Amino acid sequence: MTEWDVKKLRILRTLRDRGTVTATAQALLMTPSAVSQQLTNLAGQLGVTLLEAQGRRVRLTDAAHLVLRHAEAVFAQLERADAELAGYLRGEAGQVRVGAFSTAVPALVVPAVRLLGAEDRPGPEVRVREAEAGQVYELLSGGEVDLALSLAAHAPTARDPRFTVLPLLADPLDVALPVDHRLARAPGLRLADLAGEPWIFGGSGPWSQITTAACEAAGFVPEQAHSASGWTAILAMVEAGMGVALVPRMASSPDRAAHPGVAMRVLEADRPYRHVVAAVRRGAERGPAVARMLEALRQVAGATVQQS
Repeated sequence: MTEWDVKKLRILRTLRDRGTVTATAQALLMTPSAVSQQLTNLAGQLGVTLLEAQGRRVRLTDAAHLVLRHAEAVFAQLERADAELAGYLRGEAGQVRVGAFSTAVPALVVPAVRLLGAEDRPGPEVRVREAEAGQVYELLSGGEVDLALSLAAHAPTARDPRFTVLPLLADPLDVALPVDHRLARAPGLRLADLAGEPWIFGGSGPWSQITTAACEAAGFVPEQAHSASGWTAILAMVEAGMGVALVPRMASSPDRAAHPGVAMRVLEADRPYRHVVAAVRRGAERGPAVARMLEALRQVAGATVQQS
């Protein structure tokens, strides 16, 4: 039977994910020569060619992709074994490291931690790391976090064997208008009514895509008057009459009192949403600490939806 070396398989998977030997070495705290040597040894153990030169870079062969397809099932089973062993050694408490985008931390993660702390039994130790919605999957894949909160628009596909992705909530998008705007109190406001307005949203990244997609679904392309990624800056510009913006309910709720010059309008007929998801490495959802944090997040998300 072929000898499978899990450590070397992880190096091969990291090379597939990071793209270069140098990036792989940096991610795994190895030297590039050590990465190359380990992969050469793995190819010898398996009896197949794993890498081919492509200019100054290397690419994975069909045999390498075949190997990784089967290795992913091994990695998932090892995650399940780690989860069960952690439960055995630590009881139900344990530790869970959470990576989450900025608005999810106060809206979902902190309430979930409080919920766990209010239980009669000891809760897991939760460590939080704020990260961009797209970055959390690198942290999750690299083992730097155990649970990631992201947006569905940036989640891996359901066919990605590395992760289990679970829906949490649909966060409504409201329109932020200056309080003296002609449509600030208009009944039955629709997104299409704002087609001719100057818009404020990020120049790139998830929020730019979400805003433009929502407006295009309403039948127009928004004219971007100003670019900002932070909600404080966006609401300040709206308050100053510089434009209008789509703002997620989770982001606007804490800042409404700080911006009395902003009118938040709910779009009844064609209300857009952003979909928030949780992700873990496949198999890790069975770990007691991760499972309890996921359940707490589901409860908080459910309460948030009921309040919307």
